[in-house]
Amino acid sequence: MARKSPLGVFINCPFDGRYQKFLDAIVFTVFRCGFDARCALEIDDGGGTRIDKIMSLIEACPFGIHDICRTDLDSVSKLPRFNMPLELGIFLGARRYGNADQRRKQCLILDKNNFRYQKFISDISGQDIHSHNNRVESLIYEVRDFLRNNGSHISGGNKIYKEYLRFEREKRAICRTLDLRPDELTYKDLTHVTTSWLVTQS
Repeated sequence: MARKSPLGVFINCPFDGRYQKFLDAIVFTVFRCGFDARCALEIDDGGGTRIDKIMSLIEACPFGIHDICRTDLDSVSKLPRFNMPLELGIFLGARRYGNADQRRKQCLILDKNNFRYQKFISDISGQDIHSHNNRVESLIYEVRDFLRNNGSHISGGNKIYKEYLRFEREKRAICRTLDLRPDELTYKDLTHVTTSWLVTQS
């Protein structure tokens, strides 16, 4: 069972090299805004199924960020990857059918272009879907604004974006002090490096 996190933000997004800079930006922004960044990558336990781990994390987090941008066809199988829409569905199901705590869940749904989602997951057309236009800066603004609606005062998106750029410039040096290599960071390493840098800025 994943630890309960009253400020937990479940991050549902692609976990490949092409998306890494976006994941880094989400994690940075979530922690910078005073919340707790959680995702399936934090759990490495061969004793349970992946879907059980994901459902446990969703149950533990009152907030969710779902980027459904990756629906491209795989070059080998010629099929799309629908893990992100599936996890979004579980989150929405928990909100609809869960207990009182689960029904208070709130989420940010992102895609890379406006209205693109209508072509592959039209059932969510009645919801407020946001676009980041494949730009890290736009993504940070969207995540910040969502969390601002659910927290106390948070600095503006432009300030957080500039801080993120500075963090990225200094990340390699931080990794050296922690005996880590930037190209070998696990998710737990990433969160540790991020929070370590943020502590030095406070």
